[in-house]
Amino acid sequence: MPAATRSAWCDVPRLQVKQFAAVALDEAPRLAQDILDEIRREFPHLPLVLDESGEPLALVGIRRAIEGFVRQLAEASADTASAGQLPSVFQEFGRGQSLHGRSLDSLQAMYRLGVKLAWRRLADLGQRLHIPPPAMYELAESGYEYLDGLVDQSVRGYAEAAARQAGERLRQQRKLIGLLLEERALAPPDPVKALTERAARIGWPVPERVAVGVLLRPARDAVAPAVGPDVLLDMETERPRLVVPDPDAAGRPELLRRALSGWSGAIGPPVTPPDAAKSLRWAESAVALMARGLLPAAEVLHCTEHTQALVLLQPEELVDDLARRALEPLTHCGPAHARRLAETLLAWLETRGGAPEVAARLGVHPQTVRYRLRQIRELWGDEVDDPDRRFELELVLRARRLRGELGPA
Repeated sequence: MPAATRSAWCDVPRLQVKQFAAVALDEAPRLAQDILDEIRREFPHLPLVLDESGEPLALVGIRRAIEGFVRQLAEASADTASAGQLPSVFQEFGRGQSLHGRSLDSLQAMYRLGVKLAWRRLADLGQRLHIPPPAMYELAESGYEYLDGLVDQSVRGYAEAAARQAGERLRQQRKLIGLLLEERALAPPDPVKALTERAARIGWPVPERVAVGVLLRPARDAVAPAVGPDVLLDMETERPRLVVPDPDAAGRPELLRRALSGWSGAIGPPVTPPDAAKSLRWAESAVALMARGLLPAAEVLHCTEHTQALVLLQPEELVDDLARRALEPLTHCGPAHARRLAETLLAWLETRGGAPEVAARLGVHPQTVRYRLRQIRELWGDEVDDPDRRFELELVLRARRLRGELGPA
């Protein structure tokens, strides 16, 4: 293996190194102030935060960075000058950028400006004290390595603050979702005020209409869908829930369709925010029907596109009781014949036409339809002419068709 490159600072007499460090430390406060002044000229909107003693926190950080770098140089050599304890205040700078919604780009630009000014001053000092150029070149490289360490500190602080902010926003978002979806929570006297106050904590503008969705995970460890920042999403429940603002706004359905690709579930009808729990109930009903195979289960469906199924299949016990009474005449027929008569009766009720129209819908001969219609007349008599009776018959027969008990229309 090749021998390690010898540090140029090892060839500088220790007394000269200590002299360089002493002068640099003596000039550190003035250099720090000059650097801060230049940074504030370049970045006039930079807020000046004071520490507990009333001194600018940025000035403290710059001075500590200079002093830390120089002390490491005096204690060892330039090749270790970037490896010591870094000022923790630079983590605070990163946290501040995150908390104020600013990126790290401007902060890093300030750091680079500071290092450039510091290097100029240290280079002048090196010339005055006759430090050999190779050692000064090495010092410059170490300075930029030290800068990388300061940037890493700021990145760490930025990431920690961002994580805390995200966690707090999620906590507040779940509380907002809970307030929206608990019917009692938004009871009078002023549900809109309570909702507005809670929404303001996460900067969520309360829309005029919302739709609530219930999702079924494609896998237990599925990544949350990218539904956008204005859609409230709660992934902490077994079946994730989402609150969609202004669901009928231009482009919203397409954005949701793309974001929820690969997921299944249901989105309830649009309602006012205080009525969000009602939209949730319809979405939950749709998901229950999906589990029974009565609604498509391979996508996120919209309840407004399946109104008939939700209305007719949801009150199952009531519809079954009505069916027992309305279709009682068919109990005297065999199962296959009863089904054919039921399908014919439903086609006749839907078309309000004669034998040819009904036959075309069923795909049978008109004479067959005439025969079945005569039987229907015999079984129900004049009841099939009563509007209320016809409505009941069509309702229960449509429900049976939705369940797959009758052939398709």
